[in-house]
Amino acid sequence: MSFEFKVIAKDGNARAGVMRTARGEVRTPAFMPVGTLGTVKAMSPEELKEIGYELILANAYHLYLRPGHALLKKMGGLHRFMGWDRAILTDSGGFQVYSLATLRKITEEGVEFQSHLDGSRHFFSPEKVSEIQEALGSDIIMPLDDCPALPASRTRLEQSVARTTLWAKKSKAAKTREDQALFAIIQGGTDLELRRRSLEDLSEMDFAGYALGGLAVGEEPGQRSEVVASLGPLLPEDKPRYLMGVGPLEECLDAVRLGIDLFDCVLPTRNARNGQLFTSAGKLNIKNAEHAALDSPPDPECQCYVCRHFSRAYLRHLYISGEILGTRLNTWHNLYYYNELFRKARLSITEGRFEEFCRSEKSRARSMEEK
Repeated sequence: MSFEFKVIAKDGNARAGVMRTARGEVRTPAFMPVGTLGTVKAMSPEELKEIGYELILANAYHLYLRPGHALLKKMGGLHRFMGWDRAILTDSGGFQVYSLATLRKITEEGVEFQSHLDGSRHFFSPEKVSEIQEALGSDIIMPLDDCPALPASRTRLEQSVARTTLWAKKSKAAKTREDQALFAIIQGGTDLELRRRSLEDLSEMDFAGYALGGLAVGEEPGQRSEVVASLGPLLPEDKPRYLMGVGPLEECLDAVRLGIDLFDCVLPTRNARNGQLFTSAGKLNIKNAEHAALDSPPDPECQCYVCRHFSRAYLRHLYISGEILGTRLNTWHNLYYYNELFRKARLSITEGRFEEFCRSEKSRARSMEEK
């Protein structure tokens, strides 16, 4: 097995650790940029490495539909195809299939669905999803799970937990590659009893890591926080803990405090494309007219390539003009900001001052939400 995880420092429940994958180390807590289709939108692999990212996320569902896992296997796997030689985590596509709603049918054997691209029909079983991800060659893989929209009835959540456990067992049995680490996904919606049941069932199977899935799918932020607060400290101590699809900075910091190690979200890249930048002074909407003649950088405290070379006036000009470079530079800055936040969080944990760091950054994050 080429995957290892070690906690190297703790401050309360917050952990700094190292995941060792087949393609290098990943320091945690860490944020994964979302590269759904084998690319983090607007960024080259070398630029992501320059920023400091060690792990990115791609999606098995989308890559299965286009260009196809058979082609990717023939091309030498996803790493070679996209020119990224560091670690990749692939999501199974359970969330994407759930989002199809009227275009899919769930049974105990798996999910039948229609492609959102051309309407063609497909079937995902746990074994099929394992086959797809083995063809992709990703370093961390996720099993097919049943991800219901929230709010959901108790009966629906019970079905989700039972199916997710069954499919996790089948996924583990189907796994053949020793260079891939299979994580489990805990379901149960906002029902804490069902969440604990899901965790207990999956813990008995001894996965390489454990993820809290089925969140950010319609519940209130307070409900999501309650799930993380209740489950976070109960997750296996010696395994990575992954909070799927949650990216608001304040929520991330709260989750790190509770012992969560991995995060992913489209927030920094999506907001960049809409002209919104994360800065030490709050969120900055670069499209606003107030920036039209400002020669200052987006964030004077930031050392990213964008803030060292370009003015707010230039970034606004690019955005208003619809220039591709504007999207690239905005994305570069936001991903740098996120990576720096997590780097500083790791450092504060090793130095025993995470609570102080967290209070300061949460106050800043709140000011961002208010602007």
